[in-house]
Amino acid sequence: MKFGELRSIGHNMADSLADGNGLLIGTYVMDVFGEAKRSAVGFIEVDLLTGVSSGAIPSPSLARAFELYAKALPRFCEKHGVSSAAFRTLSARFFGDGHLRQFIVTVENQEGRRATDKYAGVPGKRIKVLDRLGRVRKKPTDVNLCPLPPREAG
Repeated sequence: MKFGELRSIGHNMADSLADGNGLLIGTYVMDVFGEAKRSAVGFIEVDLLTGVSSGAIPSPSLARAFELYAKALPRFCEKHGVSSAAFRTLSARFFGDGHLRQFIVTVENQEGRRATDKYAGVPGKRIKVLDRLGRVRKKPTDVNLCPLPPREAG
């Protein structure tokens, strides 16, 4: 399976949460950005494999939505011809600061390949930056293609 497919699934799951309608889990109205904004920490991070969140404490309704997304992941992956077991990490962090509705999606496969993509807006689109020649380009993905094993002490 291609790593890009896992990244695409991660984006689609996070984007569904970001749009506030939750069509992936049935019509389920939520405001993840508003709840992040009202918190002291300014963000909510969701582990989409387990439905557990960190950062701001979500309302009971939003916490339930996170659980429903985790339960929907295997079925969603199956539609894309991928096993949800291919993910080691699948998380989304939603920021409450600013008006751009920004979120970050981190995907890691079982082999340790990891990517972090930043999105803005609804629907979420990759953030664009100027390259060294002044051209508009998608912000490069933070990628860890081949992690090194931890060094032995001694």
